Amino acid sequence: MIDSSQIARLIPHAGTMCLLDKVVSWDTGSICCLTRHHRSSDNPLRRADGKLGAICAVEFAAQAMALHGRLVADTAGAPKPGFLASVRDVRLHTQALDEVVEDILVDAALLVGDGRSATYSFTLSTMAGKLGGGRATVVFDAEGL
Repeated sequence: MIDSSQIARLIPHAGTMCLLDKVVSWDTGSICCLTRHHRSSDNPLRRADGKLGAICAVEFAAQAMALHGRLVADTAGAPKPGFLASVRDVRLHTQALDEVVEDILVDAALLVGDGRSATYSFTLSTMAGKLGGGRATVVFDAEGL
């Protein structure tokens, strides 16, 4: 099992911005991560009023995608930053993530990728049901653009 300290070494997100607690499972086509960080009072995505809007689900998913890309590439050394290039068909089924009392599963499935970029479908859910989902494209090799 891959835990939060290993995740922090694999993706460029540091400190409290590393939002994933562990990898539940992964293979060449998908990844499932678990997070509790939606309940953390020091979550850097919280608004001034302390709320964590449901749209932040996209960042949780983007980190799972970046982690999956790194695991599949099996590269050593410091992680290279990428960026979220496109988000589509996002559907949110809750107002705020901080109100979710259960741990959240973040699932991402690779739809297409070429090593420089990848498009994933993603869902966030709990045992109680789906919190949101959509599709996103992540660009790993931003220098080549």
